[in-house]
Amino acid sequence: MFQIALSSRVAEWDDAEIIGDLFVASFSKSMVLDVYSDYVNNFTNAMALIKKACVSKPAFLEFLKKKQASSADRITLYGLMVKPIQRFPQFILLLQDMLKNTARGHRDRLPLQLALTELESLAERLNEQKRVADQVVEIQQLARSVSDRGLSKLLNSEQKQLILCETLIETVYGERGQVIKSKERKVFLLNDMIICANINIKGPPDISSLVPVGPKYVMKWSAPLLQVQVVEVGQENSQSKETLFQQCGAKRLSSSSVSGLKQGELTGKVFLGPPRLFQELQELQHDLSVVEEITLLMGTLQGAYQNLNTTVGQDWCLALQRLIRIKEEEIQCANRCRLRLLVPGKPDKSGRPVSFMVVFNTPSPLSKISWVNRLHLAKIAQREENMPGWFCAEDDGKTKAPFWCPLLACRVPVFSTRMQEQKLEAALHNPVQCALLGFSAASTSLPQGYLWVASGGEGQGQVDIFSLNRPTPRPVKSFQVAAPVLCLEDSLTRVGNTICVGLHDGSILVYGSVDTAAQCLQTFSSPDGCPILCLKHTAHFLFAGLRDGGVLVYGRKDGAELWDSASCRRVVVGAQPVRTLLALEDCVWASCANRVTVIQGSSLHTQSFEAHQDPAGSSICLFHTETLAHLQDINISTRSTFLDPGQKAVRVTSLLICQGLLWVGTAQGIIITLPVPKLEGIPKITGKGMTSLNAYSSPVDFLVATSSVLSPELLKRDSLADGPDSAEERPDSSSLECLQPASDSPHRERRGKGVLLQYRLRSTAQLPGKVLSARPDQTSDSSLESLEHSPEDGSIYELSDDPEVWVRGRPSAREGVRRDRVTSAAVIAGGRGFRRLGGAGGGGGAAGAGGDQEASETTLMVWQLPLTV
Repeated sequence: MFQIALSSRVAEWDDAEIIGDLFVASFSKSMVLDVYSDYVNNFTNAMALIKKACVSKPAFLEFLKKKQASSADRITLYGLMVKPIQRFPQFILLLQDMLKNTARGHRDRLPLQLALTELESLAERLNEQKRVADQVVEIQQLARSVSDRGLSKLLNSEQKQLILCETLIETVYGERGQVIKSKERKVFLLNDMIICANINIKGPPDISSLVPVGPKYVMKWSAPLLQVQVVEVGQENSQSKETLFQQCGAKRLSSSSVSGLKQGELTGKVFLGPPRLFQELQELQHDLSVVEEITLLMGTLQGAYQNLNTTVGQDWCLALQRLIRIKEEEIQCANRCRLRLLVPGKPDKSGRPVSFMVVFNTPSPLSKISWVNRLHLAKIAQREENMPGWFCAEDDGKTKAPFWCPLLACRVPVFSTRMQEQKLEAALHNPVQCALLGFSAASTSLPQGYLWVASGGEGQGQVDIFSLNRPTPRPVKSFQVAAPVLCLEDSLTRVGNTICVGLHDGSILVYGSVDTAAQCLQTFSSPDGCPILCLKHTAHFLFAGLRDGGVLVYGRKDGAELWDSASCRRVVVGAQPVRTLLALEDCVWASCANRVTVIQGSSLHTQSFEAHQDPAGSSICLFHTETLAHLQDINISTRSTFLDPGQKAVRVTSLLICQGLLWVGTAQGIIITLPVPKLEGIPKITGKGMTSLNAYSSPVDFLVATSSVLSPELLKRDSLADGPDSAEERPDSSSLECLQPASDSPHRERRGKGVLLQYRLRSTAQLPGKVLSARPDQTSDSSLESLEHSPEDGSIYELSDDPEVWVRGRPSAREGVRRDRVTSAAVIAGGRGFRRLGGAGGGGGAAGAGGDQEASETTLMVWQLPLTV
């Protein structure tokens, strides 16, 4: 149907010059999702049947080889069958390229953007269906392998949710750091427990079965999630209260065997990881302190002695400092691909707790950081405020919130009890370059940087600064200003970030933000002293929205980084206060009552339109930024069932887009999220909204996104391959995201996923027969790597060491920039009071707050999102 429409349009192209509408019309049909879902979910079974036929019917394999050799493009049967799976990534890349080459104002630009949105939404739904199907299969396969009937029944219950599973290499180290034993384990992270299983592939599978034979698992151990800890190299001493030993061999030490060993044998003879790195670091630090003291003593000598003077002592100190830096780098390297879990065991005979350490080698630093982050978030998800944390009103509570829903990580009071009269006005995230964090810190902390929170009270204002470089925001500085603070804005200059603060008396203060000293660099005021309600900057101008309906525009001084107060120009946009400013490329959008005015760059030319007719402000209206066309309305009142009886309208007080979610704060203190596309299309809302069951007792004052990109140094393997266990490491095949030719490097770095369509497929590696390749030996690789056929069009590539592979379309040109990009993100809301809304099945009302103080306390609520890898 799509091809017929496409052919017809191409025939009349000179008159039409529009193609985006065909994509929208063809791929918005519900049947497309159904057909492609069935095909994708059955692809593994289909490939398994082909392999079985190749093994049991040699003539069929020979037939396939001849067909491939005689075909014009030399494509295999696998290459043909995978084409529908590659179709959506290719369409998405095509639409992105077409948009890049379609000028603004062209009539096909909006249809192309709508088409990209439609394809991205369809791809997301396909991925979600595949993810759910994979999760069910994995848990069922594990449940069939567990001998404990009670645990097997639990695994089959709806309460169990699979978060992450991967084949890891368990490694046991000797006293000198040598590898004693290493073996593949399948590790399953569920929502409330972690399971380690041995992969058993002994015995020939039944070749007559039509169902692909998956791996058999033998459970090694399981543990409640909350009792499992991640321990980095150098953190062992923190576990001194418990008996520690490393799990040796296939058998787990029993409590009797543990109690039969002396304490010294447990803690002294078995070293938990690489060879005493932390101990060696402590010895070097001790020697440095001693040499520093010796150097000071040498400075007090009365006579002159050869090789006994302060210069020599200082050389010793410098040499030891270099050795310490090298040792610290070795510790960082040891942590990059080693996942060390402290798991509870059975108590010994005296009842003392016993824990054992399990060391896993992960395929890549990205795998390690994903495990640490998911473990951290899974523990947060077990807290009362996250069980449940979100409610889908459109499904009457039947839809279970997925694991990657934002998790309420903490609640932090903003003001002391004597300052509760202060009113929250604004907040912003000030990202800064911080010292390199370890893997645990990087995976569990909030985005690096500082959070500035502004407020106003009787005659004065206050700014509180919080450090975000840990799991909970920590207050580090607070200072007062002459008038209530109404808004904040940051701007990047050559000398670093600066923070602009708008006050009620019309003043604008500019602070340096290199550190928390918050030095005031500049002060200037609006000509009439009118309150500054909002601030926004572009590359060359600072815009200030006023309460009287005007917008002030300041330019930069020639050759200077700060703003030129003498360059002030005024733009009148209305008679009502200018509440919000939004910078879009070289324009600034200003909201005034129910009208939006677009102010063009340096010319200050204006264009305005009416945004909505709803006086209550309960609708969100979507407008096209290029044509100003009205595209969509969303009524927030219908998205929440937690309104007071008789209340029909919900007033929107704040909006934010972060990580594919539109966050909506309301005057009722309720927060709603709606999914929006992430690509360059139109952010139309097509998915189901979720309501947070953690709400404020008063309006949501602000929503602010915080994000930072982790240092690339964390993702480098460095000299890990030269470490003591390099001979035991397997090729990094579990991180493959496309089926690569066998000649590719086994240690190829994982590519950035971007947002392309990814199907997780099970290979047929565990089926009988040798590794199959339908490509004839004499076939040239060049035909398979042409523009028409990417390497994924090759053969039935098998990954015998990992039964999971990724299939994706060709990477876009910009993928190289995003390679190994790991982003940490959190959303922070501000408001007064706290309450838990009614249960997931309830239709209204709210649970009471935890006391009078909590009901009136000004609080930050922090939602943490999974690291995007």
